[in-house]
Amino acid sequence: MSHSPASTENSVPILKVRDLKVHFPVKRGLVFQRTVGVVKAVDGVDIEINHGETLGLVGESGSGKTTLGRAIIRLNDTAGGSISYSGQNVLALRGQEMRRLRKNIGMVFQHFSLFDSLTVLQNVALALPPVSSMAGLAERIERVSADYGLPLHPDVPVVDLSVGERQRIEIVRCLLQEPQLLIMDEPTVGIDPIQVVETRNLIKGFGGDQTVILSTHILPEVSMVCSRVIIIHEGQVVAIDRPDNLSERLRATEKLEVDIRGPASEVMPAIRDMDGVLEVNRVDRDGVGIYLIETPHGADLRERISNLVHERGWGLLRLQPIQMSLEEIFLRLTDMESATK
Repeated sequence: MSHSPASTENSVPILKVRDLKVHFPVKRGLVFQRTVGVVKAVDGVDIEINHGETLGLVGESGSGKTTLGRAIIRLNDTAGGSISYSGQNVLALRGQEMRRLRKNIGMVFQHFSLFDSLTVLQNVALALPPVSSMAGLAERIERVSADYGLPLHPDVPVVDLSVGERQRIEIVRCLLQEPQLLIMDEPTVGIDPIQVVETRNLIKGFGGDQTVILSTHILPEVSMVCSRVIIIHEGQVVAIDRPDNLSERLRATEKLEVDIRGPASEVMPAIRDMDGVLEVNRVDRDGVGIYLIETPHGADLRERISNLVHERGWGLLRLQPIQMSLEEIFLRLTDMESATK
């Protein structure tokens, strides 16, 4: 199923991925192994991301999100397609050019590569080019981690740190290299609620200066921090758009939530009998009726409902359209994609 990448208007993509494939062989045999098939972890993916954009990459576990990120920085071999970063053919880079790419594209991995017996400073130093002064690096770690709201103490042994603090090390050692593109793979998995908020604030705080791909299966994260979302399912992109645009494309009906102060015995039948109302449900909250009204797609009953409430002398406290949640969008799209196979 192909999709044309939707880019932010008037922007030049910093990263272009075209028809990318990453396939892993399936082998059998204890002594003499033979290839009996392939797992298509990434299968014909097209994406673009613009400078300063925060792009959500959403999919369930095993959908190909991490494999795609690793392929972008050449940690996974590709079976086809192309990757272009700032006009460079990523798949053709070698040696020094490849090392420069990995400085410009940082990836924060879900599973940490840290040595418990070493300090924060020593772990960070292992991931960076040789430095002339460890004291200078320690000062940079303290400064950069504080600037981004992720304070770290360079001399603390990693064994004494929580999962969230270890996550900070991964993020900070990427930021120390001043990458233009940061790929964050499941950055809020396994950390406590306060650290989840810290990570969200970090991403929001980039404010267009940093380009970010946020890879996650936690859908509210994407709704809070991303301007566009890519939904990936079984190695293929099933949708690319803004969350509100996806909602508009997929919903079969409109929904309104209306708070009305008035007798339920009168309000319910009056709304139910309006032309265009498919269904109405009510809950009571502190003496106010909250009505969930469903209408055909494209219908707008807000003015008529407002007039009805005014004519009957009831109180209209709130009238608000309800968008599809990202969870609903994800389930609808992945169900549609599975049905076509």
